[in-house]
Amino acid sequence: MSIELHVNGHVSRVEPGGSLFDCAESLGVAVPTSCRRQGKCKECVVEVLEGAECLSPPDPAESHLRPPFRLSCRARLARADGLVRCHTMRRGEMRIERSAYALPARDRPRLLDPAVTRDGDRILLDGEEIDRGRGPLHGLALDLGTTTVVLRLLNLETGEVVADESLENPQRFGGSDVMARIQYDTEDGTRTLQRTLAGYLSRAIRELPADPLSIYEVVLAGNSTMRDLFFRLPVDSIGQSPYRSITEFDLEAGRRTTTSLVESARRLGLPLHPRARVCGLPIISGHVGADAAACLLAVDLAHEDRTVAVMDIGTNTELIIGNRHRVLAASCPAGPAFEGGQIACGMPGLPGAIERVAIDVAGGFQTTVIGGGAPEGICGSGLVDILSELLRTGRMNSLGRFEDGPASLVIAEGGDWPVTFSEADVNALAQAKGANVAGLQVVFREFGLRFADLDVFYVAGGFGRHLSVASAQRIGLLPSLDPTRIVQVGNASLEGACIALLSRTRRAELEQLVRRVTHCRLETHPDFFDLFVEGCQFGPLADAGHPTRS
Repeated sequence: MSIELHVNGHVSRVEPGGSLFDCAESLGVAVPTSCRRQGKCKECVVEVLEGAECLSPPDPAESHLRPPFRLSCRARLARADGLVRCHTMRRGEMRIERSAYALPARDRPRLLDPAVTRDGDRILLDGEEIDRGRGPLHGLALDLGTTTVVLRLLNLETGEVVADESLENPQRFGGSDVMARIQYDTEDGTRTLQRTLAGYLSRAIRELPADPLSIYEVVLAGNSTMRDLFFRLPVDSIGQSPYRSITEFDLEAGRRTTTSLVESARRLGLPLHPRARVCGLPIISGHVGADAAACLLAVDLAHEDRTVAVMDIGTNTELIIGNRHRVLAASCPAGPAFEGGQIACGMPGLPGAIERVAIDVAGGFQTTVIGGGAPEGICGSGLVDILSELLRTGRMNSLGRFEDGPASLVIAEGGDWPVTFSEADVNALAQAKGANVAGLQVVFREFGLRFADLDVFYVAGGFGRHLSVASAQRIGLLPSLDPTRIVQVGNASLEGACIALLSRTRRAELEQLVRRVTHCRLETHPDFFDLFVEGCQFGPLADAGHPTRS
């Protein structure tokens, strides 16, 4: 007798008794670990999608995990037969947008004045000697998202991009959104989330084509919770009214002069030069974090005369509107649905994810899969296409209900199981859309601007880069602007982190800019709930606060 085991899409029949870790390695799947399978590092987490009953009961080393997550070094195949399907927290190279496009900051002369410089063979950090040598000077820009993480290695003397690396955020076992992670971290009290992420980042850093000891500085962008968690700060204050980082309270009390953070790489568990430092960019306020601040640099808002908007759609969607004279910002608690979370067959932008969907004249689904192989699930751009096509063909009404059909549709026959889409998935996406749309409407109303009056609407992030604008406009996720005014710019947060890493001048400019931003607190806005309810419906947005229904 044997068990059919699926790990990251690899399939084999294995004898009972072995650990998931050992079985995965026998399939050629590299499982992250730094404790040699002792259950101490907490890095070898797997998500068990099917067959949990075939595994041994959780042991004490797994007490920090809730179903469906297990430590692969502790979970053993306990039954003589059955099927187990699971995946690691790092399934492979994600299709995360690493570049930025059509950004005004790219048209400005690049300021190359990094904090790390060379004087002969002396290597200086802010003018203080920290090393000697003739080798290259490297820095890392880090975009730390709730769902995804992207690193960029740069040559600090030339500004050249040397390499990129990307991964799923392994902290997902603590919850798919920031509020869940805040609760997890508060109850856990052992910095498990930070240590797990540091372990994954360490592995990614060692895979870069450079000696980690040649990396002298890291600049990090991320939402307030992700940033503060990584810097080992308590985050409970971000999870309760008035939803503010401890750095904001310290700034108000005069205990610090900025909300930026600085810590040694060694203390944060990163394998860089012993005197390397990590700088967390300043947050704006509340959940409007350092990722939104980085976007301000990327779109060069401090020098912008036009009125522009930036929408970085994600688990926490950042919204910015303004110019060099006035800036408003908000954070929308959208949740992970548009990044594949909370969707039955949802997944990130990995090989095997359906990224494009169209319904043909015969009513069949035509799909495009990342990597060209068998479909395993649906990523965000595919989900938006499905909603748009169902609405266009009348198979779904504006309330998200399927017309004259089953409550669950087969989009494609997958490699191991059919890829489906249901009304329950529509409900999750409707709520994510409702939060985003309500945030847009509140920010535009507060600014006193109609969508039609906007000069440029930047859609940022990997999801935004690969999104079909026409599909997003049909369902009302994006406003019905002339498409020439909607610019899909890619990873603006990472671009802003790169700008700050390469230029102390621009970093100082950002410190002044974030103090001028007005934070629109959506949770206390009197119209937010009504706008959210309206935003959950599907149909074009004609103008701010005035959705039209199909």
